[in-house]
This record gives sequence, C-alpha cells and structure tokens, in this order.
Amino acid sequence: MIVKKIVLGLTLIISALFSSEAIAQKQIVFEGVTIPRTMKFENKTLQLNGAGSRSKMWVEVYIQALYLNPLSQNAKEIINDNLEMSIRIEITSALVSSGKLTRALNTGFEKSAGADFEKYKPRMELLKGFLSDEITKGDVFELTYSTTDSSIWIIKNKELKGKIPGFDFKKVFFGIWLGDKPVDEELKNSLLGI
Repeated sequence: MIVKKIVLGLTLIISALFSSEAIAQKQIVFEGVTIPRTMKFENKTLQLNGAGSRSKMWVEVYIQALYLNPLSQNAKEIINDNLEMSIRIEITSALVSSGKLTRALNTGFEKSAGADFEKYKPRMELLKGFLSDEITKGDVFELTYSTTDSSIWIIKNKELKGKIPGFDFKKVFFGIWLGDKPVDEELKNSLLGI
C-alpha cells in the first residue's frame, strides 16, 4: 500500500513537471506579455513567426506578433501570399485609445497604399468602425486574414467585430508593418524573426 502511494505520488509529480513544461513550450513571455506560440483559425494552426513592441515617445504601447503557416522571413512573400495569417496586438499602455489606434493604423495604411489610398478609404472607415469600442490595457486584437472569404477578420478579446473584404486590402494592410515603408523598421524585423 505504501509503495502504491509512493508510485502514485511520483507519477503526479512527474506529470505536473511535464505538463508545466508543455505549457511553457506553448507560449513565450516577451517584455512581460505572454504570447501563444500557435493560434487556431478555421481549423488551421498558425505558428508564431516573430514578435516585437511598438513604442511612442519612449512608452511601449503594444506588443505585436505575426502568425503564419509556413514560417517566413520574406516580407514581400508574406504580403503577397494568399494564405491564412494573423497579426496579434496586445495593448500594454493605458495611453492607447480607440482614436489613437485607428489614427496610427490609418497613417500606416496610407504609407502602405501610396497613390492607391483613396481606393481603400471606404474599407479603412469600416476598420475604424470595428475598432471604435473603448480600448483598455490588456485588450487583445487578432487581425486575421481568411482565405475562405478573402477578408480580414477583426477580433477583439475573442469576439468577432467584423470583416473587411478583399485580398487587395489584405496586402496593403499587412504592408503597414511589413512593407517597404513600415511604421517601424525594428518592429518589422522582429515580426520576421530577423
């Protein structure tokens, strides 16, 4: 009986060690923010390609991660690939508001779109509407491209806010961070795992 209890105890300890190790492998901690190594979308698994932080005036405002399948360090290929992919943004500062976030996205989108910006303006307004709710520190946005309906799904804290149609929009949208004129070159390199 004592031997059985010892064996059971050792089994529980070993199981606990392995399960905590497995949990640790399923996520990473980047600048205090826990980032999942994978994410599920429409029965597909996307893998963490890279992560970085975005700062304004020496204040970190969010941690961003890029999820792909397959992984890639080629920004042009990622932008032009018609594959599921996702940008995950976790807000790390109480200074971020809906207005500030949408203005920053609009500025980045304008740089990415270049001369074609006017063509995308109605869909940018749609995006702003989906992001109009109050934003608080700790909110998580998943901006995920779906090949099923060729649209970007705007998900806030696991709740679908809406979809923005168009593979052409997806290319310009991911260009905000990965294009030739990204909002932050260092962040671009971090997302590419360089």
